[in-house]
Amino acid sequence: MARAGLTVDRLVAAAADLADEAGFENVSLSALARHFGVKDASLYSHVRNLNDLRTRLALHAGGELIDRIAAAVAGRAGKDSLTAFAGAYRAYALDHPGRYAATQIRIDQALIADSPAMRRTAEITYGMLRAYGLDEPDLTDAVRLLRSTFHGYCTLESAGGFGADRDVQTSWDKAVEALHLALTHWPREKRNND
Repeated sequence: MARAGLTVDRLVAAAADLADEAGFENVSLSALARHFGVKDASLYSHVRNLNDLRTRLALHAGGELIDRIAAAVAGRAGKDSLTAFAGAYRAYALDHPGRYAATQIRIDQALIADSPAMRRTAEITYGMLRAYGLDEPDLTDAVRLLRSTFHGYCTLESAGGFGADRDVQTSWDKAVEALHLALTHWPREKRNND
């Protein structure tokens, strides 16, 4: 029987806190069981296994991230939207390193398709990029450029990987400016009817 008060949402919230405190790789069912003062087996009435818990955590964190981004980009377009998007992404990654790490795991495509947060992520990201006049397949390429740039920068910054005297914020601003220029002058793929 499930312990009173223990729910999937409480487990995921505790896993998110644990990820930020101890690292995503240290999120385990045993650690959560200890946190709630129950036996590991008690958690199996709420989640199937560790992979299920981590997937739920990834979807939860992805929802938090897109909520921040959506609030930042509301009413903006073009460079202003890109700058706000980038700033919200970076702030979340640095403020919540464990949750952010969870957003980087591979999730079953069927779960992504069923997730309102993941659909909202696509809508907001693609909406921002359409202001640059991009359509498929260029949209997918542009999303990959943004994600790899933001992820690489945030990962290096959080690990203390930028040792030069140059201010990290100034370098970030330059990177976002460079992305804006790249998106403005995107090498569009020719279509058959062009």
